Amino acid sequence: MPQRLFSALLLFSALLLSTSPARADNDAVQFGSNIVVPEGQSVHDAVCFFCSVNAKGDIDHDVVVFFGNVHIAHRSRHDVVVFFGSVRTEDNAAIGHDVVNFFGNVHLAENVTVGNDLVVMFGGLHAADSANVTGTRFAQPIWVFWTPLLILGLVIVLVVREIRASQRRRYFAAYGYPPIPPQPPIQPGPSAQ
Repeated sequence: MPQRLFSALLLFSALLLSTSPARADNDAVQFGSNIVVPEGQSVHDAVCFFCSVNAKGDIDHDVVVFFGNVHIAHRSRHDVVVFFGSVRTEDNAAIGHDVVNFFGNVHLAENVTVGNDLVVMFGGLHAADSANVTGTRFAQPIWVFWTPLLILGLVIVLVVREIRASQRRRYFAAYGYPPIPPQPPIQPGPSAQ
């Protein structure tokens, strides 16, 4: 069974890595190659896996990025969703609906408008005072995620250490301590004259 699962995952990975860029209705979909929207041009949707989106022009609908960054210079008319990356805007940029970021940072420059909600989970939010978020602004810092994991890791290390020390004590109680090897005799040094 594990060999079949491994074969299926290997086949899936090969198909995923061999994909070519897809375009439908002016969509930009990439895997491993950055998407650049030049100034004065637009795309409908921008979807990027293991790459970044640099939008100097307009994005008419959604931006979705996994393991990459998003740069909005002008306007994105709908949602911007990023997993494990950052969102950065330039002055006077506009995002029509929501901005959602997991495990990354969001930087909103001067006079940026977000048409609905701004959600940053386990990351940082840096917004200029003039940035306008129409809906809810929610930011959960990264330490909320890492602190419980670090505490759990520390507890596991302490439990394993105590179990090993207990096993060592039981071994020595049952079999005694190993004999200490004899120390070599100290040779007298040359006498000072």
